[in-house]
Amino acid sequence: MRGPINIVRLLRTGATFERTGAMTLILDAFHAPPLLRSVVRGLVLPFRWMGYPGDPTMPPATRALTALGPAYIKFGQVLSTRPDVVGEELARQLRVLQDRLPPFPTAAAKAAIATELERPVEAIFSEFSDPVAAASIAQVHRARLRTTGEEVAVKVLRPGIERAFRRDIDAFRFAARTLDLLVPAARRLRPRDVIAHFEGVVRGELDLRLESSAASEFADNTAHDEGFRVPAIRWAYSGRRVMTLDWVEGIGAADVDAIRAQGHDTAALARRVLQLFLRHALRDGYFHGDMHQGNLKVDIDGNLVAYDFGIMGRIDEYTRRVYAEILIGFIRRDYRRVAEVHFEAGYVPADRDIDQFAQALRAVGEPIFGMDASHISMGRLLAYLFEVTERFGMQTRTELILLQRTMVVVEGVARTLDPRMNIWDGARPVVEGYIRDSLGPVAFGRDLARTAWILARFSPRLPELARASLIRTATPPTPWRIGPLLALLYMAAGAALVVLGGMLGSF
Repeated sequence: MRGPINIVRLLRTGATFERTGAMTLILDAFHAPPLLRSVVRGLVLPFRWMGYPGDPTMPPATRALTALGPAYIKFGQVLSTRPDVVGEELARQLRVLQDRLPPFPTAAAKAAIATELERPVEAIFSEFSDPVAAASIAQVHRARLRTTGEEVAVKVLRPGIERAFRRDIDAFRFAARTLDLLVPAARRLRPRDVIAHFEGVVRGELDLRLESSAASEFADNTAHDEGFRVPAIRWAYSGRRVMTLDWVEGIGAADVDAIRAQGHDTAALARRVLQLFLRHALRDGYFHGDMHQGNLKVDIDGNLVAYDFGIMGRIDEYTRRVYAEILIGFIRRDYRRVAEVHFEAGYVPADRDIDQFAQALRAVGEPIFGMDASHISMGRLLAYLFEVTERFGMQTRTELILLQRTMVVVEGVARTLDPRMNIWDGARPVVEGYIRDSLGPVAFGRDLARTAWILARFSPRLPELARASLIRTATPPTPWRIGPLLALLYMAAGAALVVLGGMLGSF
């Protein structure tokens, strides 16, 4: 029965967009051709009555997405940072989704806290405000600890949010399976893997213990980053559905006029947002995966303050190096090297022509340089990149989805602060610094030392491992085969120890 139910849900999605007036706005924002408009409207109009009416006091796009549920709201939050992709009007409406959604009653929040922490709210806090911010997953209250008098922020999950998300994700999975079956050209995008990845990421937001742990790790990693703060977690007052952290005064990153009025340099802040994200991703391999304006503030000293650590991204060291080499290749306009990195990493099938791929990358990168961000249409750029990836058979890399999405969001935040910012100029010093530290001679020596240390640790087991490997072969090896193999293993172990000694002596 889930199939028919999900068909009804997808029809209701389109009907909701039509009923709230968001359909026309969305088709206009994406410059949909007349034929596509006719097909979409023809499919949706007969089912208009099925659509949710939403809150008539909200703008059409916000009204539709809030009526549809939390997963749709999350998608809208991403688009809200990209006025160059969806247009200024739609982006303005979607910004409401970041932290100004309708709150749930304070009494329900207090009941959830009392259940989670097993104490009445009045026994924990001497003051507890009505909601100060409400988003798709949870809302935040300002409170004061009864024991110390310190001000804190208390985040509480929305009642029934887990069930609502399961329902939305189930419909998304059905849509992905349908697309996979009916549109073969879309299979390379791996829609089912994309939805599975999205589901895994969002489920992490539904356990605030995991978010508290993420915030703590992120704070440790960024403790020495100038101009950046992460509020401290109060573990004694946190649990699965409740998270308590230090309260920090500041201006929301979306309120550019107020930030300027306080005397802060918005161009410098834009540059810092971009560089901090790249530094966290490349240096630490651990980055804030939901860095939109609603999750950033600027304090009185001009520091960027990050909130909401439910979506965090990790990338391994090898992927970081690949990502950095691709970025630096674009920055240096070395499109041949960018193409080679794609092939070396297996991102492009080996049977494709590397020279043609490099030429296609040049057509993507060249329009960017020498232009400020206000003259670059990311919509056209993304459309062309889609054509390039389709032509060369590239598949969606699920491990990079969050990194790519966050890069889009961060760039949008930076542009809000400084519409004329050139992202490549801003990225260059961070990427070049990472390349110097991670791909130079010192890094090479460090890698050798690490490899040697691992080999040295396992050297006592090498004979045993070799014997077990040979026993597993179908034909018992002859002595002349065993001898060279063991000799090779011992030579590797010996070389490892020599390299390790040399490396340790040089550090």
